[in-house]
Amino acid sequence: MVRISADDLVSCCQDCGSGRDGGWPAAAWLYWVQEGIVTRGPYGDNTTCRPYEIPPCEHHTEGDLPPCTGDAETPACTKKCQEGYPTPYAKDKHYGLDTYAVRFGEEKIRKEIMTNGPVEADFAVYADFLNYKSGVYKYITGGHAIRLLGWGVENDTPYWLAANSWNTDWGDKGYFKILRGNNECGIENDIIGVTPKYG
Repeated sequence: MVRISADDLVSCCQDCGSGRDGGWPAAAWLYWVQEGIVTRGPYGDNTTCRPYEIPPCEHHTEGDLPPCTGDAETPACTKKCQEGYPTPYAKDKHYGLDTYAVRFGEEKIRKEIMTNGPVEADFAVYADFLNYKSGVYKYITGGHAIRLLGWGVENDTPYWLAANSWNTDWGDKGYFKILRGNNECGIENDIIGVTPKYG
């Protein structure tokens, strides 16, 4: 599996939004298809083109890492790989084949995940979401984009299984479950599927 660089995307895609301050997921996927994105690794990794440039920190939770402080600056668009990485930037690019909206409800979303893997979703974030630990989330603001990986049922409640970007100390080891089938917080409104280009 190829892991693509979030830093390359947020720093070089001028039409994607506001760097690390959020943006437009559909534009980001289109950038991957049209421009390509280089490889990434975790902070401090030297085996990829553009590893994550900000040290890990705790997002909205307490844990072993230092707390995140304020907003980190979006890295500069350098269009070169880190020193010592043997592959040139242009040759390290990986491209998406296609990006498309997944419309018309829960069944279509489940079929897309079964057929092509995780999809991107965004939803309204309420203050209580920051304290999520486990169970199926139902809100008791702002927006947030996440990765929907699958679905299930817990205590007779249907849910989507999602991966967040706030480290493994947040939520249920970086994952959360959100109510499925009633468009909780708008989660089923804007689903984007992507097809990677191989070879």
